[in-house]
Amino acid sequence: MKILITGAAGNLGSLLARYLLAQEVGSLRLMVFRRDVPANLKVKGKTEIVRADLLRRESLTAAVKEVDVIVHFAGVLFKANPERFLSTTNTEYFKNLADVAKEKGVRRIILISFPHVEGPTSIDKPAKGRLDGTPISVHAKTRLEEERYLFANATEPISLRVGMVYGRGILMIDAARWLAKRRLLGVWKERTQIQLISKDDFCSACTAAITNRAVSGIYHLGDEGNVSLQEFLELACRQWDFGRPWTMPLWLIYAAAELCELYSRMTGSISPLTRDFIDIGRVSYYGDTERMRKDLLPVLKHPTIAEGLSSL
Repeated sequence: MKILITGAAGNLGSLLARYLLAQEVGSLRLMVFRRDVPANLKVKGKTEIVRADLLRRESLTAAVKEVDVIVHFAGVLFKANPERFLSTTNTEYFKNLADVAKEKGVRRIILISFPHVEGPTSIDKPAKGRLDGTPISVHAKTRLEEERYLFANATEPISLRVGMVYGRGILMIDAARWLAKRRLLGVWKERTQIQLISKDDFCSACTAAITNRAVSGIYHLGDEGNVSLQEFLELACRQWDFGRPWTMPLWLIYAAAELCELYSRMTGSISPLTRDFIDIGRVSYYGDTERMRKDLLPVLKHPTIAEGLSSL
């Protein structure tokens, strides 16, 4: 089996690639744009690095040639004013990939998505795998457009709607730890329900979606816990032996995002925080994981954050 991972130089893409290598699952073709993959992913006879530009369809032909499965992570996140580019870097990029894959006979495409595409959900009213949701943030709206295109055009479409992936080495978690250590970590007061999944369980579920030929459709990946963003950050800070996060007024957090975006525009550097990140972060989300447990991952390594705290 030949597996193409787009965005393989990114955080989750490289995480999955390392896991597949360790499990000796298939032959990996790792697609990058500018940034190279970590050195430990360059394994002779097991991985192949290919450079391609999702904006240029002609550059994708070699990337998808003779591929059995595509796992799509690639995109742009940490940049100012995402509302100006996400319709291109999410929707148009994915359309180009899906179209070339279809031309070259690639049947299975796995899109890494998130439950926010159905709008606000909760443990009492979980996301059910619908494509007619009303998302709030630009990021979620454009990802929903990707999903709709996937299911209209791929032969074996799979969308993995992933909760918050946690564990050491996950960028957002490492950033929270860096801030907490310096007593800079803050969060809004309003309770925001989230659904977590450990990085080990995330990789296991992705692997099952790649290898199980009976898998198809939309799957919500998450654990069995019931926790808010605020509670998770408090638990994390306690695990790290740092002070609890500050409760900040929402206007102050948006102001910090505006400053980050302004600096990004002026310098061309990344923006670790954007207003759209806050918009999507304030949306409570929880997905129905029944299909995941049935088809992908019957038993989780970390059923709740209580079992997974040591992985932080």
